[in-house]
Amino acid sequence: MAEIQAFRGLRYDMGRVGSLSDVIAPPYDVIDATLQQQLYDRSPYNVIRLELNQETPADTEHDNRYTRAAQTLRDWQDQGTLVQDSARSLYVYHQEFEVEGRKYTRKGFMARVRVVKFGEGVYPHEETLSGPKADRLKLLRATNTNLSQIFGLFPDEAGEVQARLDAAVGRSLPLQATDHLGVVSKMWPISDSGAISAVVGLMSSKPIFIADGHHRYETALNYLNERTAAGQVKGPDDPANYVLMMCVSMHDDGLVILPTHRLVSGVGDLTAEHLQKHLSPAFEVEVIGKGPEAAKEAWENIESDGSQTMLGFGTVGDDTWVTARLSKPELMDGLAAEHSKDWRGLAVAVLHRLVLDKLLADEGHGPAKCQYVHLLKETTDAVAAKQCQLVALVPPATMGHVESIAGNLEKMPPKSTYFYPKLLSGLVFHTLKGN
Repeated sequence: MAEIQAFRGLRYDMGRVGSLSDVIAPPYDVIDATLQQQLYDRSPYNVIRLELNQETPADTEHDNRYTRAAQTLRDWQDQGTLVQDSARSLYVYHQEFEVEGRKYTRKGFMARVRVVKFGEGVYPHEETLSGPKADRLKLLRATNTNLSQIFGLFPDEAGEVQARLDAAVGRSLPLQATDHLGVVSKMWPISDSGAISAVVGLMSSKPIFIADGHHRYETALNYLNERTAAGQVKGPDDPANYVLMMCVSMHDDGLVILPTHRLVSGVGDLTAEHLQKHLSPAFEVEVIGKGPEAAKEAWENIESDGSQTMLGFGTVGDDTWVTARLSKPELMDGLAAEHSKDWRGLAVAVLHRLVLDKLLADEGHGPAKCQYVHLLKETTDAVAAKQCQLVALVPPATMGHVESIAGNLEKMPPKSTYFYPKLLSGLVFHTLKGN
């Protein structure tokens, strides 16, 4: 099972940087060039200068975004902008946010987690790409610091871990930051040895499933292997054996998995009538109506159904919305025989393997190209603007799917989950040079 430890976090000195809101940033992989510049402009100490330093045309092998990040990190430590905590701590982390008019609070804690091969207490659920891993490894080599945390999930139906953390926090005031989306993050360092021992003990029997940060976890493993091969890892307690992780219970009331709807192009100018004909060999199709209200009704039907067997579609050519219930699930057995029954039953798998790659492709439509959005309004806006030819409303995979599929060391289809909100970078860092 997973091994966690308290650690001496490296954190901003608020007396030097002013507001924590000015120095935090979302994860590197959701930052575009516009947001990157906004973060640069917000504060000379914003973590963007470490996490995603700007490239320049004059970059060389010895002067580039990674070397500049490393130099900035050293400068901030030398100046006292970043200070390492004197006591080993766990860092309780709450996020308060709103989705579709409903308010949530997601609770968890940051710790360092021993880096192990997948399947030895830590389980992935998504495929990774070589490009992001190469990028993150260059940054980790340069800084020798975990600048952002991986998002991990653990089973705790009784809520024992969070109860211990809540008791340790008590009524103490948190450090607080608000990000560019209005999400409020609160953090409390916990150095009480009794509370830490209790949490470590409870976590010792639990697996961890990676929700977000697969590239960074594999990068941590590659970094450890490199350092070990070079004889630079001084035993099992060397900090290179660990990676910074936010741990959240799978049963936390604030754990929200947003749907990832598809805006599909490359399938021709479909009408609802044509779509129904293409889907009829495998689905029972019901026409809901036209316009945004029909889209809302279609999505409400999918949500109330609560299964993975119903999809929704909006045909842009006639602005018509339908629901489609899978009536012949056995078709997936032949289309995805290499995968488990649980995988074949995912709505996102059915959409791609059966609808886009088979039923529409057999009629001469495709190959389909997808853009991804998470809110219903984004889909109706796309239809109004004719950004695509077909919209697919897809129910999200659940934590049960993550646990059963990832626990079997099987990767889920791309864009199966979107855990909202993203975790902030800049709250605490984990140095790998001695802790």
